[in-house]
Amino acid sequence: MLNKDRIIEKMNRLGKDKTPFLFLIDFEGENGYIIENPFMQRDILFSLNSISNSPEYSQIKSSTNPIIKPYPKSFEDYNNQFEIVHQGFMNGDSFLANLTIKTKIDINLSLEEIFHRANSKYKLYIKDKLVSFSPECFVKIIDNKISTYPMKGTIDASIPNAEKVILNDYKETCEHNTIVDLMRNDLNMISSNVRVERFRYIDELKTSRGGILQVSSEIVGDLDNDFNSKLGDIIFKLLPAGSISGAPKLSTINIIRNSEKEKRGCYTGVFGLFNGKDLDSAVIIRYIEKEDDNYYFRSGGGLTINSNPKEEYKEAINKIYLPF
Repeated sequence: MLNKDRIIEKMNRLGKDKTPFLFLIDFEGENGYIIENPFMQRDILFSLNSISNSPEYSQIKSSTNPIIKPYPKSFEDYNNQFEIVHQGFMNGDSFLANLTIKTKIDINLSLEEIFHRANSKYKLYIKDKLVSFSPECFVKIIDNKISTYPMKGTIDASIPNAEKVILNDYKETCEHNTIVDLMRNDLNMISSNVRVERFRYIDELKTSRGGILQVSSEIVGDLDNDFNSKLGDIIFKLLPAGSISGAPKLSTINIIRNSEKEKRGCYTGVFGLFNGKDLDSAVIIRYIEKEDDNYYFRSGGGLTINSNPKEEYKEAINKIYLPF
């Protein structure tokens, strides 16, 4: 893995030379990977909106019926974490924070099988380490325009009038408004003419537990003509992604660190592909990691001062699923 300074330097150089590369940066912004000519290697498998270095799953047959069994931490343990974040709200140090948990799971598929079978816009697999099947874009850069799509708000699609319920929920509305404002400010650091193109639109995802609805917005800014020579600087100015940290970022990250008690590593970091002209990237969520012979699912959600700990605990557990 490379450190932050080396990643920035290499992204800037490869961007300037218009050389394709794959990148991965951990949540802490300390370490990551840069892989030139990524379609020529199989050490890290990826798929971003169907652009992939891996064969189609139809060529990798599996008849196994997927099983995932979680062993979640108790509500009492979760509530101890929640109270640290809530105290941060009461102190005025944060008004939006993403709190995550680590859940031991049993699965009957390998991480690579999950990667190939996953129905997801963004997929990542590192052998014997992790798989991510993320629905969330970090940023896209196309024709000198940078776009981000913060995702905040999740609901079981089977709930009657689910779309109306989630869009009218006060806590979820406040949370989404906050993240849109945060991402507008982030894009203003590296682009001009920042605007919200779409506000609180709905995507439906199919999972092993049924359908879920997720709420997103689209925010766009204009980049300078020489943006490709500053790709490393641009990406790092936006890290960590607002949707999986909070606002204000710096003090909220400190609260998260005190609550979660361990580094997130690749989880909630970002990965992406520069094709020599444009860039697409994702937030590394919906994430399973392997440690020794055990598997862990990382999940979480956004908290505000209006959050109910029991509801937030339930949401984090409900996000433990396989996307097929």
